[in-house]
Amino acid sequence: MVTRKDVALAAGVSEATVSRVLNGVGPMREDTKQRVLQVVNELNYHPNAIAQSFARRRSGNLGVILPYVPKVHLFSTHYFAEILSGIGEAVQQKGYDLLLLFRSSEQAQDYTSLYHSQKVDACIILGSSDSANSEKALEQLWEQKLPFCLVNQHFANQSFNEIDADHVKGSYDAMKHLLNKGYKRIAFLNGSLQYSNSRDRLEGYQLALKEEGLEFDEARVFLGNYSRTSGIQAAQLIYEQKDNIDAVFAANDRMAIGLMQGLRELGVRAGEDIAIVGYDDSDAAHLSDMPLTTVHVPFYEMGKIAAEKLLKQVLGEQEKTLFQQKLATKLVVRKSCGS
Repeated sequence: MVTRKDVALAAGVSEATVSRVLNGVGPMREDTKQRVLQVVNELNYHPNAIAQSFARRRSGNLGVILPYVPKVHLFSTHYFAEILSGIGEAVQQKGYDLLLLFRSSEQAQDYTSLYHSQKVDACIILGSSDSANSEKALEQLWEQKLPFCLVNQHFANQSFNEIDADHVKGSYDAMKHLLNKGYKRIAFLNGSLQYSNSRDRLEGYQLALKEEGLEFDEARVFLGNYSRTSGIQAAQLIYEQKDNIDAVFAANDRMAIGLMQGLRELGVRAGEDIAIVGYDDSDAAHLSDMPLTTVHVPFYEMGKIAAEKLLKQVLGEQEKTLFQQKLATKLVVRKSCGS
């Protein structure tokens, strides 16, 4: 096995110089650097990754913290799959590795140990709930100036790095489409309000009703958990109010598709007997029996931008200053609302 000492002898430099070249540490004459790299290639030398991480004081890992939910297939969901794909693109371009970390909401929230043990150089946090424990854990990261970013989540009165989408506008656009088609008794199937994007969608729903001069009716608001099963379960409740509801806006496509399935079993046809609009623009939205009108959210771009900004800060290519960005959504009209 070729060692660092072998490289140093062949290049006519010290082992410390070889180490500095390979780790990109300290000033270096260009001719010396190129001579060392040429020998490394000729001898097919592969440096020890663990030793390199200590020398650089970096792990070479970007961590992605995901919520652990038993028996839920996170990677099959459009939301997580798209964001992780975007993160992966940015990580690959920077020569980094991706480390997935699962945290249960029941666990004590402490992310700082991941940095102190050199497991990660920065973290992207997905699915963080708006709880006192989560907020405290994020405040600890911010106070210790440890690089992290929230994606698709924000906290009121806090200044954290965030890449989000304009869910208020996305929800408003979905509602305006239904209202402009003449629907007035529009129900809303939302996710848990512990997530900021659920609250944003509710705000957009209420804003569109108010602008149209319609009263907000809590009886038309139903709670799901963003799963297809919760959409199927909501179908019975909505069916019981069928004389009081002529359209439904669902906060994601999975619930919307489950709702259409459940209503179909009850003899109610989406796009004919009732209008339905989803949210996310997942692959399933245009593959369903009744192609789903929905709101496109740029999840892939959100993940990529978050990773790019964090890694630029870690690698010293950008100042470690607060960044917050909100990406635009877009209404995609199909047949589920009678179009």
